[in-house]
Amino acid sequence: MEGLDIHKIRDYLPHRYPFLLVDRIVELVPGESLTAIKNVTINEPFFPGHFPNRPVMPGVVIVEAMAQACAILASYGLDRSGGEKRVYYLTGIDKARFKRPVEPGDQLRIDVSILRRIKNMWRCGGEANVDGSLCCSANLMFTYKDL
Repeated sequence: MEGLDIHKIRDYLPHRYPFLLVDRIVELVPGESLTAIKNVTINEPFFPGHFPNRPVMPGVVIVEAMAQACAILASYGLDRSGGEKRVYYLTGIDKARFKRPVEPGDQLRIDVSILRRIKNMWRCGGEANVDGSLCCSANLMFTYKDL
């Protein structure tokens, strides 16, 4: 299926600035996999403190972007979109590895897939790449709660 723009993404995630970390969905196979884009700019709120002389995107923020991509994938497979009516909770991070820094001007390509689902719990595998070079990989577990 074709991707989703930022307006549709906001229908699926409750996150807003400065913590909405997915700019576009370029590929989506419902219930299976998703590819998302995060354009990294010098205007990100974390760069002034991480680090002032050599800005680097924090690893935990990369993992959060991956988790948001997983939440969109899971939410897309449900009967209705989440948006402000649903909150996703990260319940576990396994096998997280960081291979290269992400800097302003990079475009983060995030590929996630569902490894397992039991009721309202998902386990996903994901990778974040810049120009085909692996930056981060991890397995993420999460659930949701309707508000």
